[in-house]
Amino acid sequence: MTPKQDTLICVVGPTAIGKTKLAIELAKAFNTEIVSADSRQFYKEMTIGTAVPSAEELQAVPHHFIQNKTIYEPYSVGDFETEALEKLYELFKINNTVVMVGGSGLYVDAVTKGLDYFPNVSEELREQLNAQLNEEGLESLQKELEQKDPSYYKKVDLQNPHRVIRALGVIRTSGKPYSSFLNQEKKERPFKTIYVGLTADRETVYARINKRVDLMMEAGLLSEAKTLMPYKDLNALNTVGYRELFDYLGGRFTLQEALSEIKKNTRRFAKRQLTWFKKNKAIHWFDYRTPAKEIIHGLKTKNALQ
Repeated sequence: MTPKQDTLICVVGPTAIGKTKLAIELAKAFNTEIVSADSRQFYKEMTIGTAVPSAEELQAVPHHFIQNKTIYEPYSVGDFETEALEKLYELFKINNTVVMVGGSGLYVDAVTKGLDYFPNVSEELREQLNAQLNEEGLESLQKELEQKDPSYYKKVDLQNPHRVIRALGVIRTSGKPYSSFLNQEKKERPFKTIYVGLTADRETVYARINKRVDLMMEAGLLSEAKTLMPYKDLNALNTVGYRELFDYLGGRFTLQEALSEIKKNTRRFAKRQLTWFKKNKAIHWFDYRTPAKEIIHGLKTKNALQ
């Protein structure tokens, strides 16, 4: 009998859609473990604002790459690719099915397809770019990107400081356009990937986001932001939910304005997630209300894991 091929079931979709819950049900059904590909949940100092799975959820199934890093040390998508692949090969020795879950499209692709090669950007340069962002605003970085790489400038989400800073870091390090490093030949992986996507109409996604933000505030997000305020210039903290509250604590916004900005920016983030994932034609999309047992049945009966 031919052994089954090692298979990674990858659960993707926009924020607040229910990925964690489905991933846990899938892991239980296949008696396996979960690898998280949510770049916001790697850091142990950030809990409420990153919607880390609850203690009960973490106990239900073994999770990996949840709060396993610190905000004080640099951690790149390339680092994650290396460590996640090592963990997968370790898990595949025990069970030839593993579940991965996350809304960070770049991190998902890093594991399933491999990254384009980019030169290493020093932490000193990253700090310089983040300082420029804080002192001069995003527009100054956007203008530099437009001048040095007009091709990537037309494609990138210019409202995402992470993406703009990442591109400029590569440009300043290499002296070459960021776009010249894109679309290299992808790596073959020794495992099969099955993508399961959760989706909903835009109004539902936005309503779920608004509700999650309100629940985060009730759970103490503002207090969490206050404790992290001294470290707001660190790259890990330049993220939705914290950035806006840092602006409130710095006197730029009222609390209500900050809350409104969090919801707006999270909705924009969800839109970008969907745009990213919709490019992947291999994703099997399900309405977020689809019972987990129906998805599990489909995976088991349609020879998807053979």
